[in-house]
Amino acid sequence: MQVGVFIPIGNNGWLISETSPQYMPTFDLNKEIALRAEKYGLDFLLSMIKLRGFGGKTEFWEYNLESFTLMAGLAAVTDRIKIYATCATLVVPPAYAARMASTIDSISHGRFGLNLITGWQRPEYSQMGLWPGDEHFRNRYQTLDEYAHILRELWATGVSDFKGRYYQMDDCRVRPVPQGEMKIICAGSSDEGLAFSAKWADYAFCLGKGVNTPKAFAFNNERLAKALEKTGRDVSVFVLVMIIAAPTDEEATEKWMRYRDGVDQDAVAWLGAQGAADKTSTTTNVRQLADAESAVNLNMGTLVGSYERVAAMLDEIAEVPNTGGVLLTFDDFIQGVEAFGTRIQPLMKSRQAAG
Repeated sequence: MQVGVFIPIGNNGWLISETSPQYMPTFDLNKEIALRAEKYGLDFLLSMIKLRGFGGKTEFWEYNLESFTLMAGLAAVTDRIKIYATCATLVVPPAYAARMASTIDSISHGRFGLNLITGWQRPEYSQMGLWPGDEHFRNRYQTLDEYAHILRELWATGVSDFKGRYYQMDDCRVRPVPQGEMKIICAGSSDEGLAFSAKWADYAFCLGKGVNTPKAFAFNNERLAKALEKTGRDVSVFVLVMIIAAPTDEEATEKWMRYRDGVDQDAVAWLGAQGAADKTSTTTNVRQLADAESAVNLNMGTLVGSYERVAAMLDEIAEVPNTGGVLLTFDDFIQGVEAFGTRIQPLMKSRQAAG
């Protein structure tokens, strides 16, 4: 099973809490995380893109780096680990994204891939005059389908003359083409999102669910399998989970409860309002992220416990058919990656070849 780190490109990582570690995103922080992840044999790094945060007392995600630029920097200081940037497709035209990707492919010597997002939080784009209207909620995967088609053409041949509803290329040229096998990731969990992944993506990310329920995400694998019946492609699932680990279960639980007690209610309220804006689907990651039940860490699956217990739960995730890997977040990323590499990974049956 592959293991990646969802590096903290935004302030405070993925905990919307006044009592969790408080920090700003910097290149130096992410470089340290990247080098430790590579040292311990982890497989990939992924950064999100966020153009406006949730506010509140913690000013959650109000401070963010830019994904392509950050990953280009990390590509230059690493040697083996795979590097994924996230492309906000409403902001970056496909030909320009293809050229940036080819550039980072050159920097990384073939280790770069791209996570494509459609955009779900209206204020991220309306603040710049770039929101195409709420009809985008209905047609976003039709738009992304054309976007991915153009990317694949340009990466394969350096040329696209594609004519679609949303994009029209006129003998577009992007060269050199990448030297590496360019992988596409999509995190869409709606039926339309999974259909897109089945057609264009190499990996489909999904959110884990619940606390210490490692296999609760398995229904996403089953839904993707049905979509793959129509395309005949090989697409595996990567599961997003947060690790709250300590030497003992009691210590880990104490940290988790402290973070929950300090939830930034104003920031969570903003998240809920934005998550409710899309009326077109009830089966999206955004619905889960914004659920009030455990919005303190955006309702991602959470593994809380001793190093031994967390290792066992990660192995349970690996047992679910067509699970290709996990994408990890931590309460404290430097300590978390260090503990994973030295205390958790050596205990995992699914990672015996790593290190």
